[in-house]
Amino acid sequence: MFSDDDKTFMQNALDLAHRASSENEVPVGAVLVDGNKIVGKGYNKVIQSNDVSAHAEIIAIRDASNKLKNYRLNGLKMYLTLEPCHMCAKAIVDARIGHLVFAAKEPKTGSLVSVDNFYKRVNLNHRVSYEYGLLEKESSELLKNFFKDRRKN
Repeated sequence: MFSDDDKTFMQNALDLAHRASSENEVPVGAVLVDGNKIVGKGYNKVIQSNDVSAHAEIIAIRDASNKLKNYRLNGLKMYLTLEPCHMCAKAIVDARIGHLVFAAKEPKTGSLVSVDNFYKRVNLNHRVSYEYGLLEKESSELLKNFFKDRRKN
């Protein structure tokens, strides 16, 4: 089960997802935690940066790597509001992140439980443990409302 700290960190990621939404980006947020301290933050900036790789996870990894002066983020924990795509799942592996907690499943492009089981592959050079469902309802509603509003316009 999830701890109070887990809920606090996921709420931080959800706050970043709200920020993405307010900037007309798909509302996804991510935080990276070292022990009990947030060391990296990110939210989707694909449109504003004209960069297909500017997903919340990638931005959070870049932020933490810059702050820690290391591209290896061994043992860190990522909180993410949406199941990662394959690009982000591989970046999480390459950064050597230890554990991932994500809120909502992504039925179209989710690489861990929805479309694929990427982290179950035996040929990966690093293992990432994961769990999901923390603040799932809040994250799902934010995403649904975002896309519903976009279809109106």
